[in-house]
Amino acid sequence: MNVCFCLDIIRTIRDPEKPNTLEELDVVTETCVEVHEITEEEYLVTIKFTPTVPHCSLATLIGLCLRIKLQRCLPFKHKLEIYISEGTHFTEEDINKQINDKERVAAAMENPNLRDIVEQCVLEPD
Repeated sequence: MNVCFCLDIIRTIRDPEKPNTLEELDVVTETCVEVHEITEEEYLVTIKFTPTVPHCSLATLIGLCLRIKLQRCLPFKHKLEIYISEGTHFTEEDINKQINDKERVAAAMENPNLRDIVEQCVLEPD
């Protein structure tokens, strides 16, 4: 599995506040995606995204959108790790814990308002 395939999945995710995609805002780029083979049938996909500002209040939501879109679209068995690029957000450590905690992600997606926002962000463009 290659990096371009994973980038193609996430490049169209929309920013929660702006009409732009995460790729247009340089939140995700080709260099932020890593894919490593764990076994012949399973891959580790690591995404390190860069919020537009160090105090971005929606960084957790962006991480959640990345996780949901990749979980839905990756056609192979995978382990997924999503992080804020080191040094690019004031609370990166806390956010990294949140977006990589399965229970927190599941709880967030049970919130109807949050789920609606995520669905709008990950919706494929026409």
